[in-house]
Amino acid sequence: MNARIAVVAIGRNEGARLAACLSSISRSGARAVYVDSGSTDDSLAVARAAGARIVELNRDAPFTAARARNAGFESLRADGLPEFVQFVDGDCALEPGWLKAGMAALEADPSIGIVTGWRSETAPEATLYNAIAEWEWHRPAGDITACGGDMMLRAALFEQLGGFDGSIICSEDEELCLRVRGLGLRVHRLPRAMTRHDIAMTRLGQWWRRSVRAGHGFAEVGDRHPGHFTAERRRVRIWGMALPAAALAAIPAWGIWPPLTALALYGMSWARTARALRRDGYHPRRAAGIAGLLVLSKLPNAQGMITYRLRRLRGREMRLIEYK
Repeated sequence: MNARIAVVAIGRNEGARLAACLSSISRSGARAVYVDSGSTDDSLAVARAAGARIVELNRDAPFTAARARNAGFESLRADGLPEFVQFVDGDCALEPGWLKAGMAALEADPSIGIVTGWRSETAPEATLYNAIAEWEWHRPAGDITACGGDMMLRAALFEQLGGFDGSIICSEDEELCLRVRGLGLRVHRLPRAMTRHDIAMTRLGQWWRRSVRAGHGFAEVGDRHPGHFTAERRRVRIWGMALPAAALAAIPAWGIWPPLTALALYGMSWARTARALRRDGYHPRRAAGIAGLLVLSKLPNAQGMITYRLRRLRGREMRLIEYK
């Protein structure tokens, strides 16, 4: 077993996906910690069978990915903190060789604070929702502003930062990256495969709630780090709030024409996005579907941003928005 690195996996009701995740960690030779957020399936039995250290979060506080990752890191102290820690979601499997490559990158360049790689979907063609997730993961290598929850960093740096902000329900990974960059360190994506993700999304309602959660993250992290998510929030305010609100408000004076004009503008945005996806090599039908979801996503994103604002105004606790 490689004592220099440990992997913290988090999950809730991941079942077979968790089995694949923990199996990939076992093959890597790293220590494994699994943090469970109130699963009602056989996830705990799967983790026990895999021989992972298990941390079960209590229900005294809302479940969040940040809270789970922090708890997993803390559990590593029992056997001594490793030099490096890799975080993964329970529906992700490590790619062979990734841990060695990530550690080598951090050792070779002290200016790198966080290293990540490419995530890909296990079945991108199974559903349109899987396909748009694959599109989301397709990002350039090199120095980046932020990355998702699959990341590696030095344990000492994680301690210095105080871990993830456990109160953030979405985009806590990006928020951590911003604090790392605030220390003058880099967030770097290596041009190699890191994890295989199984989003297993089959229904519009699942995708909608995932998009609501993303909008909540745009607003919450944007508030904490002014200037971040600026473009995303601007697009949501225009396409998800101002345009539909203006079209509906103008109906008494102008009848059906304002909604038709709004639909035409949405159609133009869809066509432009679909053309760009076709230029990137997507099949025309797949490009049309992904473009449709990207245009539509501004509405659930707006719902998420408004939900965050209302929760804050009312002084209510931020609670996880689950989509599976």
